[in-house]
Amino acid sequence: MAGSEAVLRRVIEALELLLGTAKAAGTDSGPLQSTKHVDLLESLRFNVSILEEKFAQDPHWDELQRLRTEVSKQAQCLTSCPDVPWNFTCHVLLLLLCLKQCMVLLATTYCPPQPNPKTAEAAPPLSPDTLSIAQEKTVQVALQFVVTLGICPYLLPGVGLPLKSRTEFSALVQEVASPRCISSATRRLYAICTVLMEVADHTSLSRLILTRHLGDLLAGLCQLGFCPARRKGEEEAKPSEEQMGLTEEERSSCRKALQGLLDRVYQPLVVRELLLLQGGPKQGSGSSGCSSEHGLAPAPAWLRHLCGQLLSERLIRPGGVQAVVRGILEGAGAGAAGGSSAEAAAADWRKCDTVARILSTCPQQSLSLEDYCQQVCPQVLQLFLIQDKLTACQFQRVATMTVLSMARQHPQQAEKYLLRPILEPLLRCSDDVTEVLLKELLAGTVLVKEEELSECVESVLKVYVVGNEPTAFLLDSLQPVLGTIFSLWCFTKQNVSFLRTPCQEILLWFLEKCERQTALSTLEGLARLGGATHLLHPLCQFQAGSEGGAVVTIKEAISDEDEALYQKVSSEQWQLEQLVELLSHCQSSGLTGDFFLCCLKELTRMAGQGASKMESAPLSSCNSPLDLEQCCSPGLEQQERQLQVLQLVGMMCERISDALFTDISQVVEFVATTLQRACASLTCSSGDSTVEAQTLSMAMGLVAAILGGAVQLKPADFASLKGLVPLLEDLSHVHPEPVIQELAADLRITICTHGAFSTETVSSTAQSTLGKSDAGVAVKPRALGQTKRPPRETPKPKVALPQDHMESSLGTDPISNPPRGPLAGESVAEPGCGSQDLQELILSVYDPDIPARAAALRSLSHLIEQRDSEALKIQEKLLKAFLENLEHEDSFVYLSAIQECCHDFLE
Repeated sequence: MAGSEAVLRRVIEALELLLGTAKAAGTDSGPLQSTKHVDLLESLRFNVSILEEKFAQDPHWDELQRLRTEVSKQAQCLTSCPDVPWNFTCHVLLLLLCLKQCMVLLATTYCPPQPNPKTAEAAPPLSPDTLSIAQEKTVQVALQFVVTLGICPYLLPGVGLPLKSRTEFSALVQEVASPRCISSATRRLYAICTVLMEVADHTSLSRLILTRHLGDLLAGLCQLGFCPARRKGEEEAKPSEEQMGLTEEERSSCRKALQGLLDRVYQPLVVRELLLLQGGPKQGSGSSGCSSEHGLAPAPAWLRHLCGQLLSERLIRPGGVQAVVRGILEGAGAGAAGGSSAEAAAADWRKCDTVARILSTCPQQSLSLEDYCQQVCPQVLQLFLIQDKLTACQFQRVATMTVLSMARQHPQQAEKYLLRPILEPLLRCSDDVTEVLLKELLAGTVLVKEEELSECVESVLKVYVVGNEPTAFLLDSLQPVLGTIFSLWCFTKQNVSFLRTPCQEILLWFLEKCERQTALSTLEGLARLGGATHLLHPLCQFQAGSEGGAVVTIKEAISDEDEALYQKVSSEQWQLEQLVELLSHCQSSGLTGDFFLCCLKELTRMAGQGASKMESAPLSSCNSPLDLEQCCSPGLEQQERQLQVLQLVGMMCERISDALFTDISQVVEFVATTLQRACASLTCSSGDSTVEAQTLSMAMGLVAAILGGAVQLKPADFASLKGLVPLLEDLSHVHPEPVIQELAADLRITICTHGAFSTETVSSTAQSTLGKSDAGVAVKPRALGQTKRPPRETPKPKVALPQDHMESSLGTDPISNPPRGPLAGESVAEPGCGSQDLQELILSVYDPDIPARAAALRSLSHLIEQRDSEALKIQEKLLKAFLENLEHEDSFVYLSAIQECCHDFLE
């Protein structure tokens, strides 16, 4: 053993002698790097001669000389020749083989001592074949010379990283070590790769070779084993010059060595090197990988195809997805943590997108798309579960984008292998599950574990909300679990849970992104009013988890029917309250108002049906309690639905009535629904209802307030208001109260004339409604929907409020409250108005808003009729303004301009 240790030290000494000083050989400023051409060749020749002279004269080197002779007999390919770089490389390789032989002998004869129990905490002794730091540095320099002089010069153009792109010394080596015969180049490359693979059989030496020179070794093996033997366009299968001197058996051995090397090395490193080996992008294409970052030329077609095949094999292996992701994302650029600057974040995002495209594309080597998805998709889902904070963000981003990309390209496979496994814990406890399956489980059995449910919700949040691709396919896939998510959200509102915010974000995202009719149908299902929304199964329940989450368990049967009924009613009541709170977050989009109108329409439909009647079968035909229950069930279901709708409407009016409606169209639809319900009630019942009368008065007061100037109306708003004309006409005929009849008829006329004709009844009703508004100012569209405080009595027609009360309610600023002369039935400006008020009226004559312009024209006409002194001073200016408005296309403005005033001026 002592002899082997001495030989090992002698090998290191020989390497140092051959290489010169290790420090100089490993830097860019050493003597070898600074020489040019002849000087470099002379230095290599001189070092070899010094080593041979040492072997010949020093007897202490005899044992190493015998070992080197024995090794050279086994490696006959390493023969000396006049080529100085090749001769130098052969000497280095022979010494590396000797080093490996010594290390193997030391390891086989080493017997570790028994551990001392008194010093159990002490580190175990190192194996004698372990190299010191200085020795490892010498070996690293030797390997660098071998690769630079023995592999890189013999690679074909486009294969591997060119020498000119490395160090200055490497560029110099390219000029002095270029092969003069291509056939000998292939043979030499085969010899170097074979010997290096043999040296790499030792664990310690393998680490030194593969950590720094894996890419060059892969490039050499790929060229030796897979470079095509026929050139493109050749008629005969004649070996190319690159492959002359290499038998098919030798090429096969290179392919086996390549496969073994790929399987034994850290897979992310293999992926990275294969991506680099693919070379830069082809000419005319954009840079889409990390190869272009190193300035590589485009690789040959055969090498690109080979690397793609090898990468596909890495991908479909167990753990292959993580290997590919780590190999790309842990390379140069943003780094493992993703970087902090905007450029690093953008580069990181592009890399994640690139990886997602790779994972979602089925390679040609796969048997089928189905087979590929079965192998890769479960690994993609595992990326959501990465816990390391430095890499979790990137990995989960890749997983999200892969799912979305698969959903776009292969929707059926994405649903089967990605979306359904993600949603499976939620689907397992929905009411779509067969009850027989749940009954087979014991009461109290955990159906969905806490960790499983948390991972499911987080994955759904990342794929749907963070991914934010609201395609019809993704929305449809999420809809079956919305009811369960809603039930979970309601449960989290009863205690502290980190699942509350994700559940709420998922629900709001779906309601915002889906079509309005789908959103309304979903809300109906959540309110238990029907629809296809699947809620939590009645036999399942949520319970608080130990880590702030929740678990799904099977309910225990309750023997007390009253207690069971109480729990059922209280649970439904709680979920209904939470649904109203959820709707409070949807006000800006108008969804809340639309759903409220749907509920009102449902009440209208029920009012049209009248009292529920049991028409399914006469009671006399019921011979048993079961028959009686079946006979009464339709009526009971209808009454239950009526109560649910009424309860929901009441909650919405109580909690979010101040922001139900966001535009005029919703207010008009609300009024139309109210009028329809009033007509239906009058048709079905002869008795009067105080509540119906107050609601009807409120609705008609809203219309009068809108027409009276509470809001600035546009042509599209009048188009919406025209939908009320048939209902107002019917109401004017069927309602028993003459006051309501007259108001309905006047409102119909005002709407048809776009406010050009307005009776005193409409004006007084508008003033009465606006005067009772809570804010004390003009009622805004969203405030018009308040239903919890309707007027206490029907407004009396032809009874106008005092002028000072109207001004205190509406305000006196002509800008914030434009004149309402033609809409309210009276002028805004009073006789004797000041010059400032008159100037504001003149400015309003040119207002783009039609009602404001017409109101200003009529106010000025009223001043002329009253012979106002300020108005008479500028009558020429007023006449010009009236004449300019005669050309306006709207008859509302045209009639206002010619009314009375023009006649006075002509006189």
